[in-house]
Amino acid sequence: MIYIVSKSNKPDYNIALEEYCFKNLLHQDKVFILWINEASIIIGKHQNAFEEINADYVKEKGINVVRRISGGGAVYHDLNNLNYTIISNEEKGDNFDFKTFSKPVIDTLSELGVEAEFSGRNDILIDGKKICGNAQAYIKGRIMHHGCLLFDVELSVLSKALEIPKDIINSSATKSVRSAVDNILPNLPNKISINEFSEKLLAHMKEKFPEMEEYVFSEKELAEIEKIRVNKFGTWDWNWGKSPKFDIDRHSRYTAGKIQVFANVKNSTIENIKFYGTFFGNNSNLEEIENALIGVKYIYKDVENALKKLKFNDYFAGFSLEELTKAIVD
Repeated sequence: MIYIVSKSNKPDYNIALEEYCFKNLLHQDKVFILWINEASIIIGKHQNAFEEINADYVKEKGINVVRRISGGGAVYHDLNNLNYTIISNEEKGDNFDFKTFSKPVIDTLSELGVEAEFSGRNDILIDGKKICGNAQAYIKGRIMHHGCLLFDVELSVLSKALEIPKDIINSSATKSVRSAVDNILPNLPNKISINEFSEKLLAHMKEKFPEMEEYVFSEKELAEIEKIRVNKFGTWDWNWGKSPKFDIDRHSRYTAGKIQVFANVKNSTIENIKFYGTFFGNNSNLEEIENALIGVKYIYKDVENALKKLKFNDYFAGFSLEELTKAIVD
């Protein structure tokens, strides 16, 4: 197992570094990364940025917006937010296991005198308030789990930045659920800095994995990470994209996550369809399932039959056939 502590606070660089490790350090069975970003919002891969954040406020405050490669919802980062990533070579079923990957954080907090618990789909709580949200991505027998730890974040900025604009609130769109959140620092019996907290978490991992060694990137690898940053995570097209305009706009929420469906339908047939939301899946290439639905009659039975032929849980983990069909058509 190796560990990496990023020295950069640039969100597009850190997300690029994370993706490089996930997709290229395949010979490393386990990778642990610690990173801190300057003020930024990191949105889930399948989210429509314009419907999830206060774009005007974000622009006014110079807050970065970067889209990650995992599903889930939008999270706010600043210099008092600690992010951790665990990459592991292992197979994954339909249901994403967030609890196991959250244990190092819960154990570290316990060592510092704070009782935290895993709750819901992917949260870590202290006294019922969320201090960490988690997300995962999966490719070819490899899992990437990352968590966003609120250590001493400016909660007023977080709230404002993730506030859905008035024109969205007044629309028919389903609003994102905003959990009650708290910082870790006020709950610590002995106050420490975020860097000391980072060191405590790293020390816990070293104790759990005595063979863990620091990984140093070569110049060639650093150049590749920078290339990914410039061509992907630093671009408007990837981070914002174009707001979808479709004939049909449906928003649903289930236990497995929120799902938004936008579709063009002509002569009762699906001509184009796009999915957005906070769901997770072992296969993040939604174009495959979107293309499979083109040409299908826009009626419940036909959509249901089309989905039956697909491994739809690879794309929408935890959704039943009925839930996914109803999300698309009544």
